[in-house]
Amino acid sequence: MPSTLGLVVQRLLLPVLIGLIAAQSILLWAPHWVLPTPASPATLSNDSSASSSHGMSGPVSYADAVERAAPAVVNVFTRKRVERKRHPLFDDPFFRQFFRSTREPSARIQSSLGSGVIMSEQGHVLTNHHVISGADEIVVALRDGREATAQLLGTDPEADLALLQIDLPNLPVIPVAEQRELHIGDVVLAIGNPFGVGQTVTLGIISATGRNQLGINTYENYIQTDAAINPGNSGGALVNAYGELVGINTAIFSKSGGSEGIGFAIPNEVATRTLADLARHGQAIRGWLGIEVREATPALLQSLQLPNALTGLIVTGLYEGGPAEQAGLQIGDIMTHINDESAADARAAMNQIGALRPGDRIAIDLLRAGQSIRVEAIAGQRQSQAAG
Repeated sequence: MPSTLGLVVQRLLLPVLIGLIAAQSILLWAPHWVLPTPASPATLSNDSSASSSHGMSGPVSYADAVERAAPAVVNVFTRKRVERKRHPLFDDPFFRQFFRSTREPSARIQSSLGSGVIMSEQGHVLTNHHVISGADEIVVALRDGREATAQLLGTDPEADLALLQIDLPNLPVIPVAEQRELHIGDVVLAIGNPFGVGQTVTLGIISATGRNQLGINTYENYIQTDAAINPGNSGGALVNAYGELVGINTAIFSKSGGSEGIGFAIPNEVATRTLADLARHGQAIRGWLGIEVREATPALLQSLQLPNALTGLIVTGLYEGGPAEQAGLQIGDIMTHINDESAADARAAMNQIGALRPGDRIAIDLLRAGQSIRVEAIAGQRQSQAAG
């Protein structure tokens, strides 16, 4: 007979052996039940790096960007006295006796609103020209509740920009993006006061750059974005994901009057240059060539018996004594390059010349009677439109 100790060991080991045999059977017949092994720290690190290198990582909130930019975005309120046309009956001697106790108001106050951006501690505020055009009084309201009457330092109607100045201490100043090239697909935030509801932030991406030929202004070089821009946003800030200014919101393409995902902003390099001109001179300073051109379309080239593949700008007019005439350009010349850049687009060429300063040299490559010629002109100064 087995000993008492042997019985105890047999009773303890038998269930263990049965359990091991059952577990081995499960592993052999159903290996997919095995739980995965947790990834090691090194594996997780590599996966994270791979995701980041493919551009899949990003901030989950843009609150920091908003906090950097939003305090410097202001509401702009304007008041304009509009004279009311007096009814002729009030001046008729017969009818005047019936209106002795009634006075027709001779004027009414028209109000409008927009947005602006504080650009310096000295109180320089950029906004759109159309926001303050014709205003008798301009009031700027900050996000912190302060208000100030603004002085108009100058306007640039051809680019739809205006410079105001307010006198308040400790002004927040928006950081301006520098050395950051814009790319289609970059995240941007539009900050302004749409419909007067109060400061609002909307999110989108850069849809395109260099937009022109829209018929909005004389000089057009817009950033296009799908960030919601609505009436009242004009003059507000378009900022990148770091809270840095990349543009001044200006216009929308809309059939309904509200945002339809196509908004336009003036690039910050244009805005800051105009700010410097308006602060110093009261007007924008632009280069001028004194020339009228038409794009060399296939139909026009065919009528002039020129090769259809030719691209350029055909000189159709010269201002007497202007830089182009002094440089020797003639009507009928075909400009192919300006400062070694292709001259196929008339609007782009005007923007290129306008970006120059008076006195800058302009190298022009052209075709005349089938011969290639290079001439050099000295940029003059374009006369700005009278602010309206």
